[in-house]
Amino acid sequence: MSEPLNVFQQTRKHIKTGNFSFLSSQVAAWQKLTKLVQPLLPQPEQWQVVCYQNGVLMLTGENQALVSQLAYLQKQYIAQLSQIHELKELNKIQVRLRHPSQTALTPEKPPKSLSPETQDMLRNAADFVSDPKLSQAMLRLASNKK
Repeated sequence: MSEPLNVFQQTRKHIKTGNFSFLSSQVAAWQKLTKLVQPLLPQPEQWQVVCYQNGVLMLTGENQALVSQLAYLQKQYIAQLSQIHELKELNKIQVRLRHPSQTALTPEKPPKSLSPETQDMLRNAADFVSDPKLSQAMLRLASNKK
């Protein structure tokens, strides 16, 4: 009689291919679990399953209040989540706060080019500066047309 397949335990078939295929299968399984448990957990939050091993489900969330709520009421959530076939051996939930994802970075504004008057003033000022490096920097700034 063969043993039941547990996607969260490494088997000998991963010896030749390395751990990449094993890790890939784990991540895929955790993503599947995330989709299963998301609607059953406190909302509105984007929960992520980061590990499920030996009956311990580790989740992350960005909202401190909801993370605390889930940790405080974990017995009720365990009872509800253990009804899912994949989580039938669930006996503990660990919850961690994750930093908000930086998905939408504000694009930088393109620098404005200097007006011709300002460029002339910088060139004239560069002639009066005794420091050669500063003078060169002012000339480069005056000729910079972005």
